[in-house]
Amino acid sequence: MFGFGQLIDILKKDPKKIVFTEGDDPRILEAASRLLAGTFLHPILIGNPDKIAAEAEECGFNIRGAEIIDPTNYDRMDEMVDLFCELRKSKGVTPEQARGILSQANYFGTMLVKMGVADALLGGATYSTADTVRPALQLIKTKPGNTIVSSCFIMVRPAATGENEVLAMGDCAINIHPTEDELVEIAGETAQCAKIFGVDPKVAFLSYSTLGSGKGEDVDKMRNAAAKAKAKYPDLPIEGELQFDAAVSPRVARTKCPGNPVAGHANTFIFPEISAGNIGYKIAQRLGNFEAYGPILLGLNAPINDLSRGCNAAEVYSMAIITAALA
Repeated sequence: MFGFGQLIDILKKDPKKIVFTEGDDPRILEAASRLLAGTFLHPILIGNPDKIAAEAEECGFNIRGAEIIDPTNYDRMDEMVDLFCELRKSKGVTPEQARGILSQANYFGTMLVKMGVADALLGGATYSTADTVRPALQLIKTKPGNTIVSSCFIMVRPAATGENEVLAMGDCAINIHPTEDELVEIAGETAQCAKIFGVDPKVAFLSYSTLGSGKGEDVDKMRNAAAKAKAKYPDLPIEGELQFDAAVSPRVARTKCPGNPVAGHANTFIFPEISAGNIGYKIAQRLGNFEAYGPILLGLNAPINDLSRGCNAAEVYSMAIITAALA
C-alpha cells in the first residue's frame, strides 16, 4: 500500500519541475531545501531573487540549485503575454491588462505550467483555494470529457499489519452541491487518484440510506448517481446509496445488504455535498488518526494543487511530491 517512497521512486525515474508561487515563504523555502537534497524533484520559486535569498539565509535553509523566476524580470514575458491574450481572447484581454494580471504569482506560475517550463504547481500557502483554482480553470482548463474541477483527500493510517491503510474521499473541498452527473465525474476522478496511491478502489456513494432504507431527494440523488457511475465505469466496483457503517463494516453489511461486493469493504467514498465531505475527512483525521493529504485537485490538464494557509513545511514537502507524481 501507499508510502511516499513509492512516489519518490516514480519521480526518480522521471524527475519533474514544480512551481511554488510563494517563493519567499519560510515554509516553502524549508520544503524546497529538503527537495533539493534529493534528486527527484526540481523546485522553481517565484519571487524577487534577492528577497528569496535573504529569507532563506535568515532561516538557515540551503536553496542552492533552486530556479528562481521573477515575474518583473522574465526573459520570456512577451511570449507569455501573447499566449495569455490568445487563451483569454474571448474576454478581450489586452497585452497591457495581461501584463498586470501576470504580475500576480498565481497567474504567472500557472502560465509557466501552460508553457511547459514546469510540470506542476503548488500554491495557496498565503491565499485562498479560489485564487489557485481560478487561474487553473482559465488557463490549464479541464481535461477532455471533464466538465468540472473536483478534489479528493488521500487518508493514510498505519495498520497493525505494518502496511498503511489508505482511503480516498471526494469531493471535500471544491463543489458545494454537486449534481448527479458531477458526482459521477467526481467518482471517476477520485478512483483514478486512489489507484496512484496503491488503492484498488471500491467506491461507495454515501447517504443516510442504504439501498432504499431511507427516503428523500438526497437519497435519490446518490442512488441515481451510483447507477450512472456503474454504467459509465463498468470495470469499477461501485455501490450506492450506502450509509457509512454499511460501506465499511462487514458485520453491518451482512445485515443491511448481504452478499454485496462493495458494502463492508469500501475504500473510496463519494460524499453527497461539501459539508458532509469536509466534516467526514476531518473526523477521520482528528478522531481516527488518519493523515490527510490534500485537497488534491482533479480533472485539470496538468497537476495544480492548493495548500492550506495553515500548512507547515512538512505538509508542503508531502504535497509537492504528490503533485509532481500526478504529472
